[in-house]
Parts: sequence; structure tokens; C-alpha cells
Amino acid sequence: MIRRAAEQLVTEALADTPVVLVHGPRQAGKSTLAREVAAIAGNIRHITLDDPIPLDLASRDPAGFIAANPGPILIDEIQRAPGLFLAMKAAVDRDRKPGRFLLTGSANVLALPKVADSLAGRMAVVDLLPFSQSEIEGVNNTAVDDLFDPDFEFSLPTSEPKLADRITLGGYPEPFGRSSSARRDAWFSDYLRTILERDVRDLANIEGLTQLPRLLSLIASRIGDPLNVVGLARETGIPNTSLHRYIDLLKAVFLLQMVPAWSNDPDARLTRTAKAYMVDTGLLSYLVNVTPKNLNRNEFLFGRLVENLVALELLKLSQASDLRPTLYHLRTVKHLQVDFVLEARGGALVGIDVHPSAGLVPSDADGLRYLREIAPDQFSRGIILYLGEEIVPFGDGIFGVPISMLWSGSVSQN
Repeated sequence: MIRRAAEQLVTEALADTPVVLVHGPRQAGKSTLAREVAAIAGNIRHITLDDPIPLDLASRDPAGFIAANPGPILIDEIQRAPGLFLAMKAAVDRDRKPGRFLLTGSANVLALPKVADSLAGRMAVVDLLPFSQSEIEGVNNTAVDDLFDPDFEFSLPTSEPKLADRITLGGYPEPFGRSSSARRDAWFSDYLRTILERDVRDLANIEGLTQLPRLLSLIASRIGDPLNVVGLARETGIPNTSLHRYIDLLKAVFLLQMVPAWSNDPDARLTRTAKAYMVDTGLLSYLVNVTPKNLNRNEFLFGRLVENLVALELLKLSQASDLRPTLYHLRTVKHLQVDFVLEARGGALVGIDVHPSAGLVPSDADGLRYLREIAPDQFSRGIILYLGEEIVPFGDGIFGVPISMLWSGSVSQN
């Protein structure tokens, strides 16, 4: 059984917070995690709003539903009855006992009107994405925190001979049990249909949802690029205002993860557009129709999918880290770029570039040198993740590092 790094976060939150929300993509393991935590606690009842009877009661009479279920209780798929949030707020204001309500949600309920405000200061939020590669490998990887440690020194992680297999499998629990790529593709097809035909409609009753699959496929084909809404509108024929709303829906059901642009100077000539990544590289591989064999033959797509894999690993490792840094990217108008910038509270920065090749040359560090130049007091370290097996020093805190450091667990502090 694969242990989740978020389990400790949920357990700790239940000990001091009245409401704990575990939210993330459908089928990422939220309910399994919540049930495991509830079983350990031993006194938490379980209700799922996928069951039409409790859903009807919760929708018709939220206050009565909460009065009948004052907690401790686990409520699955809370986004299906958003009226419960105001009822929980009233109940918590009367009794702020920790651990009363453990919730899961497959859509970003915090984006729903009035929800975020209704439980401000009363609810802890734990994000749960599909398995990280560290979780799959069974290691407790502190790579993100280590990179901010000035005394940290790299040691060689293990080699990574099957990166294409890792990418195309992704991190959703269910495909791990499928015996063939065809069966995994069938799961991804059904998964997308469920989200686009059910979850999106639960969030928004709008016309034009038949255009979402094509829009998602177009975004997948441009993954890792700054999101060009004008270009997408021109290619799809969807008006800009509608397109923005559709993209917000794709984010709300956790199909897209956005990485905003970083800048420490409003006058600097930097692009401000966020980059879009898919929530899972297995799902992305399905959308762009690649297998391990043909992915290894397509250098362009391979680079994009490797970058998406790194984006997801950095997000997952950051969520479980002590520092909880925020993930950004940096790109100048002249296309000098750093693929990822981690910024810790207090402003310390770690720059991370991705080079899906087995060798490095001095110019590969140009983007990281630029980051160090414009933020010398914040710059902690720069790394270039690549497919080689050696640590390559570039000087001034910049290193080339095997990409498997993100999940090998073999990086160490000397």
C-alpha cells in the first residue's frame, strides 16, 4: 500500500481545527486517505454525497443535516452540497471543538461563491494530487527543503532508466492496477468523460461544454507554454470571455495546474502570463497520444512531458515540505527563462531548469545566472535537472543534478 505524505497533515489539522478539507482531483485517493485517518481516530462517522439520499437531505435542508450530524463526521464529495458550508460555519461558531468535520471534495469548492469566506479561520485545507513519484518509490523525500539549506550538499541519486514509463503511467491510483496501456487508456477516457460531463456541470450550468474536450486537448499540446488565451480563442472560435470561464472550470475540477510568473520588479521586462500544466502526466500522455515507445522517439513531446512531471513533483513536494514554498516560473520578453522558481516565505529563491538531455553545456545555466543577477540577495541555489548521472558544478551555487533527485530519496546533507 502506498503511503501518502498528506496523511500526517490531515491528522495534525484534525487535532487543532474544527473543519478539515481534503481536496484535489477525482480518483486521486482523497476518500481512501480520509477513511484511513478516520479509522485511526476511531470515532468518525462516514457519509458520502455520491449517495442520492444524503445528498437530497443535505441539499434541501443543510442546517437540519448538520444538526443531525454534528460530528465527528467524514463527508465525501462536499462540493455536491455547497450549502453545507454555511451550516457548518454556524455549528462551528457555537462549538469550535477540533476535528468535527472531515471533508473531501473533487472540485475546488474554495472557488465557489461565499465558501472561502464562510469558513475562514475555521477550516484547514490539505491538497491531495495523484501519487508523487516519491510516494510511489516509498521514500520520504525532503528535496525541496534541502535546496533552501545553505549547508546542503548533493549526493548522487539513483539512475533513471525508464523515465518514459514513469511519465506515461502517471500518479492516479487506479491505472497502477491495469495490466496494459490499452486498459489504462480506457480508464483515462472514462475519467475525462466523468469529469467533463458530470463534475463540470455540477459547478456551472452553461452552454458550450461540448467544446471543453477540444480545448483541453489544445492546451495539452502546448503544455508548459505561457497560456495564450487570445491564440486559443482564435483557434477554437470561443469568445475570450467564455474561454476564460472554461479555463477556470478546468482548473476548478483539477485538470489544470497553473504556475504563475515570478517578478521582483514591476518595471522589469518579464512576461506575466501563467504557464499551464496537466494535473497528471499519465492523463497528459493519453491526451497527446503517446506511449513509452513513441515518447522516447519524439524529442519535442518528451521535453514537454518531462517538464510537466517536474512541475507536479515540485508542487507535491512543496505541499508536504516544512517551508511550503510557492512555485513560479520566470520568462523575459526576449525568452530568457527559468522553468521553475521556488520562493519561500521571506523571499529566498531556488531556481530550477529542466534539460531533458544526457549532457549539459555552460549556456544551459544562462537563465539561472539571470535569476541570480536580478535577485542576488534572494538567490539560494540554482539547479538544472537533466538525464545524466553526475553532479555538474557551474559555479556560484548552480549545479546540474540528475532528475531522479526529485524522487530517489538519496540526496543527503553532509
